[in-house]
Amino acid sequence: MAASLAGKTAIVTGAGSGINLAFARLLLRQQCNVVFADLALRPEAKEVVDAHSSPSSSASRAVFQKTDVRDWQQLETMFHTAVEEFGGFDIVCPGAGIWEPPFSSFWHPPGSPESRDSPTSSHYASLEINITHPIRTTQLAIAHFLSARRSAAAAAASSDPPSNTTDTPPHDPLFHIIHVSSIAGQVTPLLAPLYNASKHAVSGFVRTLAPLDAAYGIRVTAVAPGIIDTPMWRENPEKLRLFSDEGGDQWVSADDVAGVMGSLVDGREEIDVVAAAASAAGGVATGLPSGDSREGWRKVKAEGGLILEVSKGRVRKVEQFLDAGPMGPGNTVSNGEVAYQDIFKMLGSGTWGT
Repeated sequence: MAASLAGKTAIVTGAGSGINLAFARLLLRQQCNVVFADLALRPEAKEVVDAHSSPSSSASRAVFQKTDVRDWQQLETMFHTAVEEFGGFDIVCPGAGIWEPPFSSFWHPPGSPESRDSPTSSHYASLEINITHPIRTTQLAIAHFLSARRSAAAAAASSDPPSNTTDTPPHDPLFHIIHVSSIAGQVTPLLAPLYNASKHAVSGFVRTLAPLDAAYGIRVTAVAPGIIDTPMWRENPEKLRLFSDEGGDQWVSADDVAGVMGSLVDGREEIDVVAAAASAAGGVATGLPSGDSREGWRKVKAEGGLILEVSKGRVRKVEQFLDAGPMGPGNTVSNGEVAYQDIFKMLGSGTWGT
């Protein structure tokens, strides 16, 4: 990577599996400590944490903090854990999310047999996890980062003699908050209205906080993955049936997404992405963070508000205006019509929502 993550610390929610586990692994390989914040660890995640459980076992360390991201007190606890275990943190990834399961789905309203959302609770669990948790986690992270800035400034001013900061870059070190949006933050399939709404919200939220980069050295960015080969897909029959090898659908590797996430938080100044012309033509040029500058690629400035779409072998900057939308392998499911027909059947039953 262009800049070092060694000696830094990250908090990653949802690190017990999927994309967030892949990201946590990448950070640990780069000698960055990680707080795994999740309800539980899948066996492969537990193996990673166990392998990095003591300072003598590796150059980086991992700790697990059981966390229900819907509970704000538990979110605060994961931050306290990072401070107690590592003295602070530099990177926060509120990555935990769910893809509109029956227990909290627009198509299974509160009060229906499948739903666990109570008609009297005034909330959807899907939105608490996918929207409220990233927003609250970001608030807490910003507060901690600003406090760290104030403490560092006070220590420099009170030193004898006062520290010479003329050679120090402004807002050094740079702090990072990286979100996991989705191509569902650009498109609007009927299948998952709450999930689509949540990812549109995450992308808008990230763009809103872009000015914090220049003002305070707090860089808020996001990835927008396509169809990712994770347990959230593989172990969900209702979701998996949408995918068709025969229809030309292709999986995107969680490790590819993690690699792009790493390029967004390692302090590099530019990131390689597929050029606009190649993207529009559906070319095979990629933008995985290799530092290459071959034809079909372009460099984009690493800055707050940047959202990078990750599909099969390619990375594309998601523009705020006049964006072409997801395209190419790794962004499609060919059997969506099957689910559409199921939805129409429910709506025509005469009992939906009652």
